Amino acid sequence: MADFASAIIPRRMGPTEDMGPVHTLLIQTFAYMEGRIDPPSSLDRMDAEDLARQAALSEIWVIDGPEGPLACMILTPQRDTLYLGKLAVAPVARGQGLARVMVKHSLTRARALGLPSVSLQTRMELVENHATFVAMGFTMTGTTAHPGFDRPTSVSFTQTV
Repeated sequence: MADFASAIIPRRMGPTEDMGPVHTLLIQTFAYMEGRIDPPSSLDRMDAEDLARQAALSEIWVIDGPEGPLACMILTPQRDTLYLGKLAVAPVARGQGLARVMVKHSLTRARALGLPSVSLQTRMELVENHATFVAMGFTMTGTTAHPGFDRPTSVSFTQTV
């Protein structure tokens, strides 16, 4: 399966493309978080039009499948890092190395943009995600709290390019 994934190149989506399928992928993929994380995911407040606006300001990358996107991520250049957000792999495509393909591509994009690292956040409650990102070469760099919370709600991870 690693050979299959190594041949895949993500495709950048433009802001005029139909973001409905990407939004559907995100909703399906993030559904398991409902009731597990507090506060709820920002995805609850996003729609396809928001993703189109995001594509104009950031980079939305997908791995296309025969019936729609199999994986997606949003890359946002920041002052000293490339922020990787909304990484998702369709349940039917899990275990094929697509998340690794996306992470590897994010590192390539960071280098191309002259940024020294890729960073991301995942929720405190999603400990399985913490382990996954460490296994992909990320290092935990801290915690943050959403506004109005007096406890950490997210864990920050960084990988140097």
